[in-house]
Amino acid sequence: VGAALLHIIIVLALPQFTGRDAYTRVLGLLEMDSFFALTSTPGPTGLANDDPYLRTAVCSFSISDGPARFLASGNVPFWSLAVFDGNSNEVFSMNDHTAVNGKLDLVVATPIQLVELRKSPPQALAQSIMIEMKEQDGFAVLRAMAPVDSFEEQVRNFLAESTCEPFRR
Repeated sequence: VGAALLHIIIVLALPQFTGRDAYTRVLGLLEMDSFFALTSTPGPTGLANDDPYLRTAVCSFSISDGPARFLASGNVPFWSLAVFDGNSNEVFSMNDHTAVNGKLDLVVATPIQLVELRKSPPQALAQSIMIEMKEQDGFAVLRAMAPVDSFEEQVRNFLAESTCEPFRR
């Protein structure tokens, strides 16, 4: 009787939890393939930037038709990028200290796309970090630190000028 009751409760409660995962929330922000800066107040998706020293932008992407490329550069005290698959599992993360020359230049591709890129690498990807992602849909979270108000404009420009777009040869 207890197991049956628990099963009924779970089945009835399930609609309350679907659509509340991070990937679904990111998809609800804006169109894919562009970074969207989060504000301090939660929007319709419930996502917000609640850290007083970090500014956050998110981008949803799909690598089903080709690799995705993430670019950002600027003079900010610290930045980090985390890439997640559609199940919200972290696939890769990096920061300005692990990047080439402190610039974000990352390509995310399926295993087959990565083999093709490595067979004949384009000159544009000479300094790029290339990572493999088995899932075809995902999202990226880019954070930049503004420890004092004087960095606020630089950090906002860094996030606004960052790109998340399909890579085309």
